[in-house]
Amino acid sequence: MKRGYFWPLYGDKEEVAFPFAASRSKREAEMILGAFCGTLLTNGYTAYAGYAEKRDEVEHALCWAHTRRGFVKSEDVEPDRSKKALEQIRLLYEIEDEIRSKRLEAVAIQEQRGSRSKLIVAEFFEWLKDEMAASALLPTKPFTKAANYALDRQKGLEVFLSNPDVAIDTNHLERALRPIPMGRKNWLFCWTEVGAKKVGWAQSLIATCGLHDIDPYVYLVDVLQRVDIHPFERVEELTPRFWNQHFGKDPMRSRLKRHAD
Repeated sequence: MKRGYFWPLYGDKEEVAFPFAASRSKREAEMILGAFCGTLLTNGYTAYAGYAEKRDEVEHALCWAHTRRGFVKSEDVEPDRSKKALEQIRLLYEIEDEIRSKRLEAVAIQEQRGSRSKLIVAEFFEWLKDEMAASALLPTKPFTKAANYALDRQKGLEVFLSNPDVAIDTNHLERALRPIPMGRKNWLFCWTEVGAKKVGWAQSLIATCGLHDIDPYVYLVDVLQRVDIHPFERVEELTPRFWNQHFGKDPMRSRLKRHAD
């Protein structure tokens, strides 16, 4: 059996795609992202950094949730340092929760992050630098690894401070990609690379339906009937987001009765 990978993408229009690739190399990232322009929010995987470095049109933002995980792992070995790091990150998330609960607009979000989060982030990185300089921390220790991970990615972790449209982490993508790890347990294998690509297509449609409050069954029943009569040059209208606008109010129905789960 060969091992393959999905590279999940979450677009700014609430759409998810699961392109399949045979490896996790930087070349695959370059092929999948192509000529993307804008802000790219990712975890700390180096393939994304390599892609972003080559493109002036890309601003690379990084995920605080992945940064936090390293300090969680170091709690048992160095509880005091780890606790302080986690406390500072917790303060950032409290501000984000407040922003979310108040449903603040972009200008207000930037104001909150600029006046409150920016100071916490600056103090966090200064503290990490001081700890690394003052203490003889072994490079193999979990806290050292977590601190180096954060310091190496400082620029990307600061992007959300100046861009109100950028999330503090990639948790929204983590939630959207749940069907893929669930599938590993349910159907175990895609069997062929062609099958894996088609699983990615199907899950892209189903996950995007969920983001737009569309019943995937209703959507698929309509599209599978409509696709033969729909103009090819307007095929994007059959993707969930546009389908909801054009056909969602009066979808084609199945002649078969749908059984309750």
